[in-house]
Amino acid sequence: MPRRATQNSPKPLLFPPLPRLSGRAHELKTLSATIRKTHPTRIALIGSGGSGKSVLAAALAHRVRPHFAGGLHWFRVGNWDFRTLSEMMALSFKSELGDARVEKLRARLADGKARLIVLDNHENDAAVAELLEAFAKTQASFVITARRCLLSGVLLFPVTAPLVTSGASAFPRVATLTRLLRWNPLALDIADRMVRSRAIGARELADFLETHGASHVRAIEHEDDLPEVRLLVDWCFERLSAASRRLLAALAHLEGDHADLESLARLARVGKGAESALLALQRWHLVQEPLRGRYALHAVVRHAVSKRTSLPAPRLFEHYVRLLERHPERLRLEQTHLFGAMDHAHRTNDLRAMLRVEALLEKLAEDYEERLTQPRL
Repeated sequence: MPRRATQNSPKPLLFPPLPRLSGRAHELKTLSATIRKTHPTRIALIGSGGSGKSVLAAALAHRVRPHFAGGLHWFRVGNWDFRTLSEMMALSFKSELGDARVEKLRARLADGKARLIVLDNHENDAAVAELLEAFAKTQASFVITARRCLLSGVLLFPVTAPLVTSGASAFPRVATLTRLLRWNPLALDIADRMVRSRAIGARELADFLETHGASHVRAIEHEDDLPEVRLLVDWCFERLSAASRRLLAALAHLEGDHADLESLARLARVGKGAESALLALQRWHLVQEPLRGRYALHAVVRHAVSKRTSLPAPRLFEHYVRLLERHPERLRLEQTHLFGAMDHAHRTNDLRAMLRVEALLEKLAEDYEERLTQPRL
């Protein structure tokens, strides 16, 4: 049996904190009214990388929270398949794993308690379609964030950069860069922090962006390939310490949602200077903190960093599998890294790796059985 979590064991938070917003009052009013009037419902927030979909989804969920007795639940879904998605939800809702998970999870979500479930960064239309259809007759409402969404039966809500239609700027300090950065909130936020820290002036930054082609029209690789963000990341990268660069590389190549500083320091092979190296990344808002003490990169920043860095996938696999073997009480907190390890084992066709992951999944099932038999207070 896995060890019971101690009082000091990390306790996962299921939902991001209330974000700060600017210029989203109309969208919030419209979306919250839609959810209140047509519950349960399915809404997809659609927009380009860095347009603010995830932040809007978090703010929307907090606004309508009083209408959901079953609470708010956040899942980063990415390109996971249906089995992985349903297993992640079963773990979160303390439902049964294995072949009966869908039926048991459907019963849990139809228990009369209204729930709001956010599926963030959706990429796999077939998997999400199967998921939404499986739980269509429950009390769960779904909010999806995606760059594009090819799903029927879902209300599509376009998300553009805030204030773009009015021509105003949400970042007065870099207002002169607003058009050059195409009103992109992510790019403007990073630029604002660069200027605020006095690392560079707004006019000097504008010259840098123009010189390196920020205003040119060119084909991009995909939705996360935004030249205006990449150029800002490039400018920062050249001025970071070696330790900060290695932390940034570790974050860019994570297969899970987020990581604590201890894991990042080990993966990046940064010693005692990890905390100061992280502070340098936070100073320019290159890194996000979706949960307290847990760090991640926005997908657009991740793409820009991953183009110029590397991290061996076996190192990621070994770190998280060994961590969870030693500390099974962390399985729920680090579960997306476990699923990433499972994908790595399958990609490499490594039988020993598959068996190690399978053993950890069995511990999750045992933990589920133990929690089911514990009396509720």
